[in-house]
Amino acid sequence: MQYWIPKALAVSVLVSLSGCNVFINEAHNERNYRTHEGVKTPPSLSQPAQDPVYKMDVGQYDNNPEATNYRPPAQVLTVAKGSWVEEGDKQARIYFDKNDGIVDLDEFVWDSIKAVIAENNATTTKEDKLLGIIETDWYSIIKAEESWLWGDEVSENQERFRFTIEEKSHQRTASLRAELIDFKGDDTLTDLLKQQLEVRALNQVVAEFDYRYRQLEVENRKRQGIISLEMGFDNKGNAALVTEQSYDAVFDRFSGFLERLSFTIVEIKTDTGLITADYNKPESSVWDSIWGDEVAQLPIEEGQYQILVSKTKEGGTSLTWMDDKGETLEPGTMNGLQQALEAALIQRGIKI
Repeated sequence: MQYWIPKALAVSVLVSLSGCNVFINEAHNERNYRTHEGVKTPPSLSQPAQDPVYKMDVGQYDNNPEATNYRPPAQVLTVAKGSWVEEGDKQARIYFDKNDGIVDLDEFVWDSIKAVIAENNATTTKEDKLLGIIETDWYSIIKAEESWLWGDEVSENQERFRFTIEEKSHQRTASLRAELIDFKGDDTLTDLLKQQLEVRALNQVVAEFDYRYRQLEVENRKRQGIISLEMGFDNKGNAALVTEQSYDAVFDRFSGFLERLSFTIVEIKTDTGLITADYNKPESSVWDSIWGDEVAQLPIEEGQYQILVSKTKEGGTSLTWMDDKGETLEPGTMNGLQQALEAALIQRGIKI
């Protein structure tokens, strides 16, 4: 899976969701205001009576015809697994719970921050792991080519940030706070702009944390006790796939594994261990490659197959593959099938 594709998608989604105003607001254009004068009567008629209690002054508007772009405060996005925010928190801060597979939570957050700084072609001016503080050198968190996302053509300001990690004593939860410590550029640094910059810096780290943890989950699944399929022979001397796992463990789960590889189960005979299934080659899309969900294509033709699950003399299990006529597949086909099936087991982290 290419690194830049999911990262680019994640960053674009974060920018869109975190409160950037993309559309021009015409609500304050002077042509949208109307002044309602009081009722005017002809000179020959009397002015209608008007109760002074309900008398209202005629509205006067003195508006700048130039549209003013108002933006809401940016939001901290809890897109990473195990992340959350405290309601009403005025700081750009997020909390991470320790997910399965993470050995050292604050180290995991620290590495995510360093990766974001490197991605922005910036350096650090201070690193204190004991206090959990990283301060950055100057960089532009809003690039000039991204200015359309903010609704204006803006100059490329530069900022320096301080990231602070605070881990709870039980080491199962850590918070991350982003602070703007210096700013330079043509724009005026308002409280709102400061809040938006801090949240944007924080959300970049959240996206990196999420990406790194997804990668870690994949690696953890690969390290699980995946079944090992090897070329061998069944008790009748036919070429088969052989594993040391017991017959019961394999037979109970093998049909589910086949369904993940684009097989449709037709029949399962528990008394003989025979599984009949139809195979259709999967259709892949660009989204499958982005999210790592591509289904492996097996080196066999589409059609119906029979898989005989049997106990071996050594106490393991053999898988004898046959076509719809009950003919055993050739050893060359079996060898390619073995490699494809084992690769699929490892890639998808499946245990059978």
